[in-house]
Amino acid sequence: MNIKKELEAKAGITSGIYLNDVEIDPLTIKAVMINEVVPSDPSQDFYGGPDAGYLKTTIPLLQGAGAGVNSIQDILQIGIYITNAVKTPKTEYTIDKTSIETSLPYLEAELSLFPNIKVIMLMGDVAKKAFNMIAKKSTKKNVIPSVSTYKLRSSEFYYKDIRVIPSYIMTGGNLFIEKSKVTMETEDIAAMLKIIS
Repeated sequence: MNIKKELEAKAGITSGIYLNDVEIDPLTIKAVMINEVVPSDPSQDFYGGPDAGYLKTTIPLLQGAGAGVNSIQDILQIGIYITNAVKTPKTEYTIDKTSIETSLPYLEAELSLFPNIKVIMLMGDVAKKAFNMIAKKSTKKNVIPSVSTYKLRSSEFYYKDIRVIPSYIMTGGNLFIEKSKVTMETEDIAAMLKIIS
């Protein structure tokens, strides 16, 4: 199944929306990692190519957690699909609620493609907000409380039967500076790997 074609059929085609143009067997996916926002250059996104900027921080995080991966294909092979909550590139430093709302139908349709998900990882505050907006539609409440990620790390959260793990953003230069966040992210990813193995 081609993710982009499937989402365009389910949620419609909108200019400026960046969708993952990748072939996947949806039944093999056991975990979804939701990053914050697509890059302005699609070639730097997770499925953009072997030297994509987003992979340069993501692969080392997965490797640090014990996953034997060297490419996006390796990541898919172990049952992990990666996407972005916001499907339009950032135009300002922060991501406004409208950008999240515009992308929400696509993210919701995307998550519905994978019937065997055991874990959803929310990589950053924007991913947390977007996922809470989806969950609120069916459960009338947030899955993840609105407190700092650090305070949530000792708790377990579930949406239906799916474990939801809030973590930190996994792309961008801040990962090279904040070593404590990298350590925590690696621990969170290790917890995900344990659940899906």
